[in-house]
Amino acid sequence: MKKENSKVKLPNIDFMMNMTKDFLDGKIDGVTYSLDFSYELEKRYKKMSKEDNDYCYLIYEDLYEDGVARFNELSDQEFKKLIRKHYNYIKKIAKEGFY
Repeated sequence: MKKENSKVKLPNIDFMMNMTKDFLDGKIDGVTYSLDFSYELEKRYKKMSKEDNDYCYLIYEDLYEDGVARFNELSDQEFKKLIRKHYNYIKKIAKEGFY
């Protein structure tokens, strides 16, 4: 059975993905994004996990562990490119379904 995320309310997951989109669109600078993302992820993680554990896992592993957590290691351009890659991957998986 395929999950249809577009029909299910995911306020905390949507918040994290919208924050990432705002960063990619230039509405949030890299420093603010890296600090706010970490804070909001910690604050919302349990709720996100209840909304959709698979989606939550991808956000944590890809966007945070291999993305935001590497902010200080990368140039601004490299950081944005990496975040965009993970964001697009997660959106693609979410659209196709996790199962």
